[in-house]
Amino acid sequence: MANIFTSSIGKKLIMSISGLFLILFLTVHLVANSTFLFSEEAFETACEIMATPFVTVMVPVLAFGFVIHIIYATILTLYNRKARGNERYAIPHKGHADSWSAKNMFVLGIIVLGCLVFHLTHFWDDMQLQEFMGNEPVNPNQLMYATFSNPVIVLIYIIWFCALWFHLTHGFWSAFQTIGWNNNIWLKRWKAIGVVYVSILVLGFIIVAIVAYLRANGYCA
Repeated sequence: MANIFTSSIGKKLIMSISGLFLILFLTVHLVANSTFLFSEEAFETACEIMATPFVTVMVPVLAFGFVIHIIYATILTLYNRKARGNERYAIPHKGHADSWSAKNMFVLGIIVLGCLVFHLTHFWDDMQLQEFMGNEPVNPNQLMYATFSNPVIVLIYIIWFCALWFHLTHGFWSAFQTIGWNNNIWLKRWKAIGVVYVSILVLGFIIVAIVAYLRANGYCA
């Protein structure tokens, strides 16, 4: 069992599983956020569902997944740099390692971490955490308008999610490759599926932010 956590293959496997888990979380989160596009009432209902005990209990699990992902990403990055100098990733096919995303996964991950901190300090802290502590949470619609009424915040948000796109499009197929689904046919399919899936995720979050900005500044109802 110890070898799973300490061996090179084990570390990559943990990275892959935790990464796929986080993609699943983003999917659920986007479904909830997308209700904002339909009506304020729908968004408030979705936030109430996200604040149920089951989802609230899942928050520490999610946080643990992020911590594990970050720890092992750091360990693997330092190990690869020490072992190979500028060659950061040990991938059998050189063509797979030559992409810009592959060479900058750690830096992209740091930017994504910034997005997580933004979310925790601007939304989770004012809503789920307050409700968990027995306080009155901030109205989710008011929080959206107050946050995204600032065009600078919207721009930073878009930059963050562009970084997330590069990070996840590489991480998606790389995770399945690590798991063992890495034959030439399926590897190409996972790459294509990853680009489409992650693009929908990122575009969805960006659209919600832009709509919030437009509504907050009176450009649309």
